[in-house]
Amino acid sequence: MQNGVLIIHTDGGSRGNPGPAACAFVAELDGKVLAEKSKYLDITTNNIAEYQGVLLALDWLLENSKSFKITEVIFFLDSELVVKQLTGFYRVKKPELQTLNLIIKKKIEEISIKVNFQNIPREQNKEADRLVNEELDLQ
Repeated sequence: MQNGVLIIHTDGGSRGNPGPAACAFVAELDGKVLAEKSKYLDITTNNIAEYQGVLLALDWLLENSKSFKITEVIFFLDSELVVKQLTGFYRVKKPELQTLNLIIKKKIEEISIKVNFQNIPREQNKEADRLVNEELDLQ
């Protein structure tokens, strides 16, 4: 059993906006990578891909949270817009993003662990970005 703060780096991107898109996450606990996953999303926008990265990580967390004891989850994203929308600082205007925002909030309630979202520079999100680009290169 591991304890502590779970760090999850997520990313999403599209080549063109909209264009072929993918999302990914890397989850770490005590400096050790617990999981990493990417997913191809077909044609969509950058913002939807960013939201999908958070959802991909939350789905993994819901399936695996019993495997370790954590007190908090911190999501690191390089999308300031998505972080500010998820934290309620910005209003979500687009209907498709409103839907994703609500799904994320419901999943967070299911987890019953403190969840925070923080914006970081792109250079600090290299592993998640690498997974997104590898997924897009496969298509």
